[in-house]
Amino acid sequence: MAHSPRKAAASAASGDSDSASSGASLNGVNKPVATSSSLVPTPRTTSSSNEGKGYFGRMFTTKSVDLLKEQGANSELHRTLGAWDLTMLGVGEIVGTGIFVLTGTAAANNAGPAVVISFVIAGIASMFAALCYSELASIIPVAGSAYTYSYATLGSFIGWTIGWDLCLEYLVGAATVCVGWSAYLRSFLSACGYDMPTKWSRSPVGWDVERGAFHMTGDYVDLPAMAIALLMTFLLIFGIKESARINSVIVMIKISVIVIFIIAMGPKVDTANWKPFVPPNDGTFGHYGLSGVFQGASVVFFSYIGFDSVSCCAQECKKPERDLPIGTLSSLAVCTTLYILVALIATGLLPYYEFKGVAHPISYAVEGIEGYKWLAMFINIGAIAGLTSVILVSLMSQPRIFYAMAVDGFVPAFCGKIHPKYKTPWVTTIITGVLCSLCAGILPIEVLSELTSVGTLFAFVLVCVGVSVLRYRRPNLERKFKVPLGPWLIPGLGASISFLLICTSTRQTIYRLLGWMAIGWVIYFAWGFENSQKALERTSLNLPSRVMGAEGAEGEGEGMGEKEGGEGEGGVAMVTTDS
Repeated sequence: MAHSPRKAAASAASGDSDSASSGASLNGVNKPVATSSSLVPTPRTTSSSNEGKGYFGRMFTTKSVDLLKEQGANSELHRTLGAWDLTMLGVGEIVGTGIFVLTGTAAANNAGPAVVISFVIAGIASMFAALCYSELASIIPVAGSAYTYSYATLGSFIGWTIGWDLCLEYLVGAATVCVGWSAYLRSFLSACGYDMPTKWSRSPVGWDVERGAFHMTGDYVDLPAMAIALLMTFLLIFGIKESARINSVIVMIKISVIVIFIIAMGPKVDTANWKPFVPPNDGTFGHYGLSGVFQGASVVFFSYIGFDSVSCCAQECKKPERDLPIGTLSSLAVCTTLYILVALIATGLLPYYEFKGVAHPISYAVEGIEGYKWLAMFINIGAIAGLTSVILVSLMSQPRIFYAMAVDGFVPAFCGKIHPKYKTPWVTTIITGVLCSLCAGILPIEVLSELTSVGTLFAFVLVCVGVSVLRYRRPNLERKFKVPLGPWLIPGLGASISFLLICTSTRQTIYRLLGWMAIGWVIYFAWGFENSQKALERTSLNLPSRVMGAEGAEGEGEGMGEKEGGEGEGGVAMVTTDS
């Protein structure tokens, strides 16, 4: 028979065997979950835990780590990925634009041959961030990447901010790669004797680096870039495992191409092209010199986007606590080594200034070497395949951010719909693919790549801070992977270096980031704030008391945890959210 809340609490305290069903699907529809004597509906909801909190205080309400784990356990997404799949997904995302596109862009516009140092600086910042991602992923193996981690550690407003920022990172990042893919396709077809009409294969909008202004190029649209975005979107609707298998094949192809390039072109390097290794600054911040090396690092940081996308697939991993750190760190280690070697060889084959305006620098460097036309064509094939895998992983990650935000009520519920047959977030996959296609067809690669880099750096800052915050607030959480050397040193260095690289970005790029974030904050206050609070209360109401007991036992001493983290009436732990 039905019990009142107080009777339910008393029943639980006395070991009554009455059971109750609770839980909510990720689409916001109630569904039954396993029942037992230890799974008792909680007598209170988080609405009471917000009592006494003002509007500003509620903005920094965090989502319970235990609630996140419970939602992950009830996920409708298929758990099919292992450590090898995650490593290949990471390598598939990382190795691509950095080697095949941005090596020449950063060398020509910012650092010269010292672009190698730019890669090292960006790699160090990425390593620190990767360690922080790995710790958080081992604690919170739930879809959403940095968005979910920030919501669990820094609160609702920060969670939304980083989630909106990640939309920029993956969406614009995929568009950047689509533009590079189109350039390599044109180069490949040209080598085969067919010159693709530039009117239909280049962006109608250009960017003048010297003047810092847009201009019209006279072209219509970049159709190949748009087509590859839509093709990858179509593929992703049909399943994560199928996409991962295709990605693994593509990764092996492009790694083989890069290794052949290193072996074949290493002896052809002219060391005179490395002098001066750091070209003197021309009077403009970021144009060569020390400032150019650091601004180059902020540009090529885009090259390291990928290891963080591994954590977006947490709810589709077989053993996320073990496999996510392995996939994250191993993919970063492989790619950093390849970046340094390729950057050294490319800038040794041609003077750095000859790469200005070139979107296919690696094959371009080889084309001028007699007897190696076959290698240039081989590189174009590898680049086309390699950039395809980057587009695939980027477009796979973005919908899962939307999915996690829909579950939390920040965006409309339709964004959380799962395909009934393929079990993929198909609605957001289509939305992402269409938007990516439009950006790739219209905008220039320089603007897209810089905007993606600064958005990624912003995400890394908050992830590094989140590790320290969670170590302080939840010291007893089980961590199957921990950042070495304590909770402050590496997270602090990671956040500091990432913030420094943001500060060295171009002024226009920072303005664009702030404009994008301003749009996101308007959406948050107009829609996301109240709806996310309601969603948090609904899901917390259905959280089994055994989970709540574990959380309350940790003794969170502030905000809602302090208010309701211990025992409620009748000796039963009440539902809380971290704050």
